[in-house]
Amino acid sequence: MLAFVGGIRALAQQPFYTDDAHVADLHHWHVESNNEYDFLPHSSFPNLRQDTQTVKFSYGAFKNCELGMDFPLISIFNHPSAGLGNPIGLGDTDYSIKYRFREEKEGSSIPVFTVNLNLETPTGNSKKQLGSGLMDYYLNSIMEKTLNKKTTLRLNAGATFAGNTLTGVVGIKTRGTIFTGGASVVRQLTPKLDLGIEVTGGFTANLQLGRGQLSEQVGGNYEIRKNLTIDFGAIAGQAVGSPHWGYQLGFSKDF
Repeated sequence: MLAFVGGIRALAQQPFYTDDAHVADLHHWHVESNNEYDFLPHSSFPNLRQDTQTVKFSYGAFKNCELGMDFPLISIFNHPSAGLGNPIGLGDTDYSIKYRFREEKEGSSIPVFTVNLNLETPTGNSKKQLGSGLMDYYLNSIMEKTLNKKTTLRLNAGATFAGNTLTGVVGIKTRGTIFTGGASVVRQLTPKLDLGIEVTGGFTANLQLGRGQLSEQVGGNYEIRKNLTIDFGAIAGQAVGSPHWGYQLGFSKDF
């Protein structure tokens, strides 16, 4: 994963999927780019592997509010017998608005609370499996609590009200309401090294068999110098909508 993130290093969530409560500072840019390489489950055959390079831009348009856009460059590796080739191209473009309702106060048991609304447009070629061919509407809520000076807990709960969660061939293909959730715990082991674990998943509203997502990740960040970290993660998945396993590697930069 290659990432350039605007914000405070201690709040950065790279490489985790569980979003944090931080938003871009007022009138500042937040830019990140990440790469994920996934080995797909047998149920995805003839799709074998997928590489996703995502670039995201966020801007602190108002106090406690950021506007964002991201788009993925997707490469899908198929079994030669399928005759599908190995398509590569842009996936679906995502637009977002993220608002933080409250800050965490020392001595208070109430966590930070943030809401993120996403609109994903079908810009990817669905015939090549690069896009879903659907307009996606996704709302996510984020709660963040400092457990002690070195440990932070983050919880996400959200829903895709229309469309699906596909990025290339990874995700839930079923249309309609999809509920998602995630939890991560990140601990600062040294002044330069953070390590954490997370569990993320999703399921359809009608609980269709084999239509879910479930994955775990172990990862962290190492600060090379002030405002520059190297980020790393290893992913394992169990459900049909998740990669069998994968990895992320990259960098985060504060501006």
